Amino acid sequence: MKPFEYATALTVESARQLAGANGHYLAGGNDLLGRLKDDITEASRLVNIKAIPGLNRIEPGPQTWRIGALVTIAQIEDHPEIRRVFPGLHQAAAEVGSQQIRNVATLGGNLAQHSRCWYYRHRDIQCLKKRGRICYALEGDNRYHALFTGNVCISPVVSNLAIALTALDATAVVWRDGQERRMTMAELYELAWDNPTAHHSLRPGDLLLRVEIPTVRPRSAYLQISDKHSFDWALVSCAAAARIENGRIHNARIALGCVSPVPHQVTAANQFLEGKNLDEATADQVADLLLAGAQPQEHNAYKIPMARALIRRTLLQLRG
Repeated sequence: MKPFEYATALTVESARQLAGANGHYLAGGNDLLGRLKDDITEASRLVNIKAIPGLNRIEPGPQTWRIGALVTIAQIEDHPEIRRVFPGLHQAAAEVGSQQIRNVATLGGNLAQHSRCWYYRHRDIQCLKKRGRICYALEGDNRYHALFTGNVCISPVVSNLAIALTALDATAVVWRDGQERRMTMAELYELAWDNPTAHHSLRPGDLLLRVEIPTVRPRSAYLQISDKHSFDWALVSCAAAARIENGRIHNARIALGCVSPVPHQVTAANQFLEGKNLDEATADQVADLLLAGAQPQEHNAYKIPMARALIRRTLLQLRG
């Protein structure tokens, strides 16, 4: 690890000033400190943001909830009202790492974490995502990689919470250029679709402040399949949220994780669900729409039937 300065910010404005051109914000540090130790990331200064007031709040509301970027994953998992109002978000939080990690990892860190591709994480490999010339996963071990991508990097997004929040139609509020900017979950990650070096759409110096979640979809669910039962990233994940009236689904959103550099959504799948009865036939048709155009690599074709099963189970879970 190379030397760096350390500072504590007391306001959003001072955090941005202290970060400068090559500083990084420090909260839980699970991802950032690992990247620094492995010389994947360099920082002239680490800016502790845990003293900034307001970023650690969970603020319920009749129409919109606000969850600050410094709220820990454990707080989301353990909050009884989040479990009641946003069960899919609770389920996603419960799948993050171990209890020790959830106690310190934050919402903002989970959303902004970098790729878990082992070629990217290897300190001696200069892959495409680290501005090298080659995506080594294309011809190498790609069992955990994407089925969809808009560029030649096949590293997928691995944030549990991003998938659940996408299904809930949440908005991220980001401090950029001296003001708050609102971004959908799709916008928060869209740069990674086209740009092989991007992990998300946050620019250097951007500070994620909170997410805002509308309460219009009272039914939600999140499921994932991993190599290990606990303390592991998903092979495939799925989240869905909707309103159910008289057995029919309305205003539905469904998203897949770990199959694309962005939370994978298909507008036609959401539209198809409108007014339908939730049964296995409907779920199978949604799976067809979501997985159309998938391009498996040599070692990850198993993700297609796995995703199909998760889509069915997640949607059927909405029935309650």
